[in-house]
Amino acid sequence: MFASTLERWYEHHKRDLPWRHTRDPYRIWLSEIILQQTRVAQGKPYYERFVAAYPTIVDMARSEERELLRLWQGLGYYSRARNLHQTARYVTDQLAGKFPNTYRDLLKMKGIGTYTAAAIAAFAFGERVPVVDGNVYRVLARVFGVAEDITTTKAKKTFAALAIRLIEWADDPATYNQAIMEFGAIHCTPVAPDCLLCPLQQECAAYQTGRQHQLPVKSKKAPVRERFFTYLVFRNNGKIALRERMDRDIWQNLHDFYLVESDEPKAELRELPIPESINSLLQQATSTAPPSEFTQLLSHQRIRARFHELDLPDHAIGSLPTGLQWYTLEETNHLPKPVLITNYLDRMLG
Repeated sequence: MFASTLERWYEHHKRDLPWRHTRDPYRIWLSEIILQQTRVAQGKPYYERFVAAYPTIVDMARSEERELLRLWQGLGYYSRARNLHQTARYVTDQLAGKFPNTYRDLLKMKGIGTYTAAAIAAFAFGERVPVVDGNVYRVLARVFGVAEDITTTKAKKTFAALAIRLIEWADDPATYNQAIMEFGAIHCTPVAPDCLLCPLQQECAAYQTGRQHQLPVKSKKAPVRERFFTYLVFRNNGKIALRERMDRDIWQNLHDFYLVESDEPKAELRELPIPESINSLLQQATSTAPPSEFTQLLSHQRIRARFHELDLPDHAIGSLPTGLQWYTLEETNHLPKPVLITNYLDRMLG
């Protein structure tokens, strides 16, 4: 009853999304990776741009990582893009361009976890395996009254067992999985579920006991960490100095300016622990504008950045710190950059 009710609801209410018109595992995989930590409205244009740039997995495998990162720019969690590229190369070079066609084999691929493997297996190959994301947790917790904290290992096992049991009743596992995910996304929503017009109202434990806003149970997020960045934006005759970040962090292989990080905001450059070589450059530089301030909120941290624009005379342009290179403003458009840097450049150029 549960599965068939959702499948009927889905037939009348599903959104028209491009990845639902294909059984190509490459495009389904691409859509699922993009939609991790990303809303559908934001992810759809990225999906369309990627498909246009890389119609097949071979096209993606043969691309430069820098170009792929530039297309990804703005989605965040850049490790997803790097894993995308590595997996595309592995499938192309080691598997003759053919995706594994079972859930178990898909799990062996870099960047593909239980959720993504289940989605590809179900949507591309029709395997009877449940797809469990945040929307599915919410629907199952409310309808079946599961009050376990969904962040715990015990709860994940409970929900997995329930999901496996329920999919056995589905006529088509792909349609059922799409239906329950869509139901959670647009009907059984976190804040304002449409309980009055819900086809599952009579069997929903949360509705019957008034616990819609208490389920699912989820422990509180970790506090947001504050970080303070000071960027030195060296300029000379229409060129600007950027560097590629080589550290293994979330911005690896993206480009930004010379950076000094501090534990608290610093209003003046002289308050920062700047090396003597940089101080020497600062003494020769001319400040061209008051500092600009930008903020970027990531999942568990808030970055507050201050940008100092500094014109260098011609005789000093060869004294940049290791890693910094000169680029024209046009060339910067083709470099992968964090959103923070893109927003700054857009305002500067605007």
